[in-house]
Amino acid sequence: MQARGYDYIIVGAGSAGCVLAGRLTEDGTKNVLLLEAGGRDNHPYIKVPLGLGKLHDNKMFDWGYDYEPEPNMGGRKIEAMRGKVLGGSSTINVMAYVRGNRGDFDRWERKGAKGWAYADVLPYFKRNETFAQGEDTWRGGSGPMGVIVGHAPDPLWDDWLDAAKDAGYAVNDDFNGKEQLGFSRSQYTIKNGHRCSAAAGFLRPAMGRANLTVETHAYATRVLLNGTRATGVEYEQGGEIKTAHADTEVILSGGAFNSPHLLMLSGIGPSEHLKEHGIKAVVDLPVGKNLQDHLAMWIMWARPQNTSPFRDLLRADRISAAFMQAYLLGTGPATIPPSGLAAFTRYNEELTAPEIQFLFRSAPGHPQMWFPGLRPAYDDAFGIRPVLLHPESRGEVLLRSANPRDHVRLVPHFFSAQSDIATLREGYRLGLDAVHQGPLDKYRGQRIDPKPETDSNADIEAWIRSKAITAHHPCATCPMGSGPEAVLDPELRVRGMQGLRVIDASAMPDLTSGNINAPVLMIAEKGADHVLGKRLPRAEAA
Repeated sequence: MQARGYDYIIVGAGSAGCVLAGRLTEDGTKNVLLLEAGGRDNHPYIKVPLGLGKLHDNKMFDWGYDYEPEPNMGGRKIEAMRGKVLGGSSTINVMAYVRGNRGDFDRWERKGAKGWAYADVLPYFKRNETFAQGEDTWRGGSGPMGVIVGHAPDPLWDDWLDAAKDAGYAVNDDFNGKEQLGFSRSQYTIKNGHRCSAAAGFLRPAMGRANLTVETHAYATRVLLNGTRATGVEYEQGGEIKTAHADTEVILSGGAFNSPHLLMLSGIGPSEHLKEHGIKAVVDLPVGKNLQDHLAMWIMWARPQNTSPFRDLLRADRISAAFMQAYLLGTGPATIPPSGLAAFTRYNEELTAPEIQFLFRSAPGHPQMWFPGLRPAYDDAFGIRPVLLHPESRGEVLLRSANPRDHVRLVPHFFSAQSDIATLREGYRLGLDAVHQGPLDKYRGQRIDPKPETDSNADIEAWIRSKAITAHHPCATCPMGSGPEAVLDPELRVRGMQGLRVIDASAMPDLTSGNINAPVLMIAEKGADHVLGKRLPRAEAA
């Protein structure tokens, strides 16, 4: 079958791919093909923000990845959810919008990612969003992604803020603004009461453009090369092998697992590892190294019954009505997740960024619908989740075989650096201290997990090893920079190649201070300008 030609081919319609498709087709002069291995994003659970629980519990639109059994965590095999659908992980995530700390991006530049300091990236964060609270020096007011401040109707959240003050923390109006540290109301990618994924914000408005072609259920199998120049992509669709030609560039936006996978299948990666699988190296690069993810664990307490509006909402008749109201009108209690806060603390001068993020839960891990006489209401609970923001441990993405359909091996090496568990242990103690402030006395029942007798450093560390999971923020497997560890240059071009870029979470040099979807959207915004040879002015005043 003869290959069809395009100016650009984007592999992966996740957060980055949707941004790129939207931006590269704006002026109507470039023909773009967007390939997505998953399907359309038209399920009601996607549109309604409170549908995220069903998405996760049922593993819907998920690639089905797991980390390899980790010896430092009792041999546990930890799931690594990634979105397989238009919009990628922005279609199934918790919608948290956290840019990170300005020190993260200044650190990236110090490490060799020239042009990625905070002053360089702030204009792209602003271009990306419409912040419901209004535009200012730090926030955008006319971008495709709607961002709101969450106000879940639960008195717990106001009392949590009072507890934070009593524990000595600042209360911050906007952790994505001038200052990140402190306790703040959460922010979400929600617009008009519906999830605002990258597909909703960027791709859907572009779908009617004659110069954009979107192919779903299209599984990329290799990048086509002419020597060291990328010329197109081979992909499987409907049982047929197809090819597409790129006159200008191929852009990989498959994420921290799939982009290194496709590079290695195409002969771009660690030569000795490729040789093990019968693949000849075209360019020897440290593809798949430097894997990082945020580890975290929930500390949970019983919550007295009849104190939670969310528990009341989950009565079957009420949640059914609320879901329909949210789906049809974009109003009502199902338009906002029940988690209400985010917090950032323990500033590290060397990192110039916080070390711990706190996430919060006003309900147990898997609350279920209930109805009198049919199913009893669940035992209520609430919790705090310390997140290790900047692990020193590094994992790797490895080929399982040369068969494109075989998932890569994700070898995390979690806690291979002893400092990581020590920092997370301190985050645990800080979380306990915050929960035991007076304003939370009326909510705090018996500690459920870990058991009350878990108190010594050894006990806490053993519990962390047995309970920690990831916050689903994998990144940095094709890092940009200028040293030997870099796979990409600061323009996001694959080193030693022509006509090939990687623009997604794998391009991050290291983890940012918080959830990574907002930084990925920014990388794609800025990456689109790199592709087009444009640049926004630096935000010197910020």
